[in-house]
Amino acid sequence: MPPSPLKSAAWLTEHLNDPQLRVLDCRYALSDPLVGRIAYLSGHVPGAVYADLETDLSGPVQPGGAGGRHPLPDPAALAAWLGQAGIRNDSLVVCYDDPSTGQGFYASRAWWLLRWLGHRDVFVLDGGWPAYLATGGSVSTGDPAPVPTTFTPDVQPSMVATAQDVATRPPGTLLIDARAPERYRGDTEPLDRKAGHIPGAVNRPFSAALHPDGTYRPGKQQAERLAAGDAPTITYCGSGVSTTPNLLARELAGVPLGPGNRLYAGSWSDWVSDDARPVQTGETA
Repeated sequence: MPPSPLKSAAWLTEHLNDPQLRVLDCRYALSDPLVGRIAYLSGHVPGAVYADLETDLSGPVQPGGAGGRHPLPDPAALAAWLGQAGIRNDSLVVCYDDPSTGQGFYASRAWWLLRWLGHRDVFVLDGGWPAYLATGGSVSTGDPAPVPTTFTPDVQPSMVATAQDVATRPPGTLLIDARAPERYRGDTEPLDRKAGHIPGAVNRPFSAALHPDGTYRPGKQQAERLAAGDAPTITYCGSGVSTTPNLLARELAGVPLGPGNRLYAGSWSDWVSDDARPVQTGETA
């Protein structure tokens, strides 16, 4: 069983002064890109550095949409940003967002990216910002000035699946769509150029990975919810962000990130950038 990818709010408040600790505030809203930064400036965990989904945790969008709406950042660029944020290879990093907004998936995106760069000591704050406030944790409005350092990436390619990998996945591989059921079925599509899902995918909405208070359900419940058993899984969503709670949930269920627990990083927005790729609507049997 891999170690838990979560840290509790009580743990964070107790360890705020640990010299190896670095905190990333990942609050964001797809509907309003400034919401997270405004929230950060209004109050954040002392010493936390703001991580913006668009500028820090994603690469540039490509003409034609290949790579999706939130492409993976260039590893060297991400590593350079981490160094500027004061994160070294021996840092212990805790990422948080605000799951009370219904979008508790930005911290897990940051967690996944650091793991992709080979960093093991990175965790998601269970319950996020509301859980931290509930513990009585101190709040800062100051803009921290981290000491720049060097982060050396060790990219883990086995954590990533491409569109070709998805199209040619071996029998027995479970393809998981983390979007809301109505988007999976193709009833509506507010963001991407086509509605529906990748043929053969099953729907496991990311929101079900969390309790109503934004904390993660335990590993046994995650295993039952995902219903993947020992099968290798590839997970996707609209752009490779909101599916990351399912990747974390799979790790809680005992399957670490890697060949058995991969992200299709471009996700649906990458898949439909090529009109030759098939699309399915309705439910997968």
